[in-house]
Amino acid sequence: MNGWVVLLWSFVAALVLIIGGIFGSLVVMGRISLFPEAVPSSTPTPVETGVVDTTYSVTILNATPDEGLDTQMRDTLLNGGWAADTVFASDSTSKDFSTTTVYYVDAADELAAIGLANLIGGAEVEQSDFYADMNNTDGKQLVMVIGLDRSSSAPSTPEDTPAS
Repeated sequence: MNGWVVLLWSFVAALVLIIGGIFGSLVVMGRISLFPEAVPSSTPTPVETGVVDTTYSVTILNATPDEGLDTQMRDTLLNGGWAADTVFASDSTSKDFSTTTVYYVDAADELAAIGLANLIGGAEVEQSDFYADMNNTDGKQLVMVIGLDRSSSAPSTPEDTPAS
């Protein structure tokens, strides 16, 4: 019986040495880190939600072949709190503008443009002075161009030139 005890202890010793060797090899190869470095947590970047400011006048241009989208969008703004005399809806000469976009002129108008884009269910927001001459009042103004992304009869090759 003494021989069996010696054999058992030799198997246990061999097993401990094999497991220790594997563990040591993994540590040396960098597969296992005994003291892992703390991973810096990423802080979420705040998403600007904008401000719905009904003091702005809004010009809506329908740059799609669908009739009445400008009137529907005007109704959305009127239901959102804009006064009827500050929202102007019209068809554009362009009928193939790809993405609905809210344009603003001054950097101070960006939050209002983002708020308007969110109110209509999402749109691109872009600073541009292309529509600055449409502001014949000295008040604050935003221009919304309705694109083919809101159209039910979109052509196959849209352009991204500003609509007029």
